Amino acid sequence: MIRIVVLVIWLLLSAWLVIWTGEGLFGIDQRESILPFSGEDTLGGPIFIGVAWGLILTFGGTMSGLGRRKKVRGESQIGVGRIVEISRTGLSVNDVPQYDLFVRVTPKAGEDFVGQLRMLVDPSDLASLQTGQPIPVRYSVTDQDTVELADITDPTVRDAVLQWRIDRGLIDPRLVKARTTGTQVPASVLAVRPTGRRLEGQSELELTVLMAPEGASTWETDTTVFAYPEAISRFQVGAPIWAFYRREDPQTVAVTIEKETGR
Repeated sequence: MIRIVVLVIWLLLSAWLVIWTGEGLFGIDQRESILPFSGEDTLGGPIFIGVAWGLILTFGGTMSGLGRRKKVRGESQIGVGRIVEISRTGLSVNDVPQYDLFVRVTPKAGEDFVGQLRMLVDPSDLASLQTGQPIPVRYSVTDQDTVELADITDPTVRDAVLQWRIDRGLIDPRLVKARTTGTQVPASVLAVRPTGRRLEGQSELELTVLMAPEGASTWETDTTVFAYPEAISRFQVGAPIWAFYRREDPQTVAVTIEKETGR
């Protein structure tokens, strides 16, 4: 609705400027113009209208919600998409440039499709958006042209991303039960060794971790994790991480760099 209102106002201002310019070109006395905001002061109106027209042209996309992202309408589902292309739109808001991200999504049913995600990206965050990177998205069941960035703090979204990792072998099958039904506790890295194995753009690391549940004894155990290149530094020796384990099997541990809530 806001988008439509902004567009209508901009079109009315554009029509005003076109008529005013035409009157000037054809020598019409603009003090007797049919346009509003005309009269003795023939410059006040055009200046006001021109400034308003320019502001809407510059910031209208953001005001109508286009500056950040298009919204998914109707029935939607959560999925994980892969970035296939990133391009600047030419618009910036407060020196933050806007980008179009084209994302290939694998739906729960049906063939893959490519949707568009438009959003403002701070230059410091651009490095974290790379071609091939998976991101959680919400997509419309009926209109697959547009996707929306999903909130990773939403348990439903988090579960969808976790299932995506499991389906693609990014979590060792032996660790899935600990990761999905285990207790999350603080841990720290004691040793790390790359295995040389890569999947989905991520590198596998073998870790020795120190499990440190609150109010209980600590213990050491070995595990593996796949990590993106930019996240490998988070698994260096001495780094604090989080680990999942089941009380009946404390040696089988899955690790992550993020603390989860609402489990």
